[in-house]
Amino acid sequence: MKILIYPNLKKKNAFKCTIEACDILNSIGIEIFLDEGYALEFSEKTFINFGNFDSLVKDCDVVIVIGGDGTILKCSKLVAPHYKPILGINSGRLGFMATLESNELESLKNLVDGHYSIVNRMMLQAKLVRENGEIVEISALNDVVVSKGQQCKISDFEVSINSQIVSSLRADGLIFSTPTGSTAYSLSAGGPIIEPDMECIEFTQICPFSLFARTMIFSPDKILKVKFKATKNSTITISVDGNEGINFCENDVLFISKSNNFIKFIDINDLSFYNSINTKLMQPLKGVMEVLD
Repeated sequence: MKILIYPNLKKKNAFKCTIEACDILNSIGIEIFLDEGYALEFSEKTFINFGNFDSLVKDCDVVIVIGGDGTILKCSKLVAPHYKPILGINSGRLGFMATLESNELESLKNLVDGHYSIVNRMMLQAKLVRENGEIVEISALNDVVVSKGQQCKISDFEVSINSQIVSSLRADGLIFSTPTGSTAYSLSAGGPIIEPDMECIEFTQICPFSLFARTMIFSPDKILKVKFKATKNSTITISVDGNEGINFCENDVLFISKSNNFIKFIDINDLSFYNSINTKLMQPLKGVMEVLD
């Protein structure tokens, strides 16, 4: 088995975690590869092979990401076209998409025994058609967020499917998320948690000027069309998976749909999604209940 490791050494303990993971993988006969940019940091580990990431990802069997959720999102974009399974190891803060914590590295031995499962995670495709005909297309694993600029007043948004208006509202912005992204920005905006192996498009409003605005869930075959009207000199941006925003002009049209690409996530511990819900999202609630008791 060939494993490509994608570490984010800016994260606390990521270097130590990478060293320990490499030692464990090497002890069970797995070939280990890293991008050549890390050759200096890991020069003492003579069993590690270095090369160009784009070439290595084509030949590897598994990609192990060491960092936080942002690192996993970044790596997912690089890996998606090659359909290689990803295993995330958390060395960040929340690490909700990670399968393992840094103190659970012994579980990596399950990769050789085949004691793991693979879950496909759907992605979104954002297609921005500008007034001059230019087209910008980007894929998202978590979400596509349409939001007003810092100096912009509240805007009027229109979301439709097949020319039928689904929602016409005044709000600070809109969130279109995958089930994976349902535990990210959409959750903080009041959206529900969706099992990550489901396929659907979640639509949540950001600070809507309404008493009755609620999250809506659409089937994966739907194509959502987004337009808006804003006050003079207002700016609207489109952010994909938290990356730097793309300007969204008033006469542009944004289409949101299910992407043809998907991400394979390795689950080395059964029901790790539910474990993450209980240990990471419910932890503050547990603290409150302990105080009340």
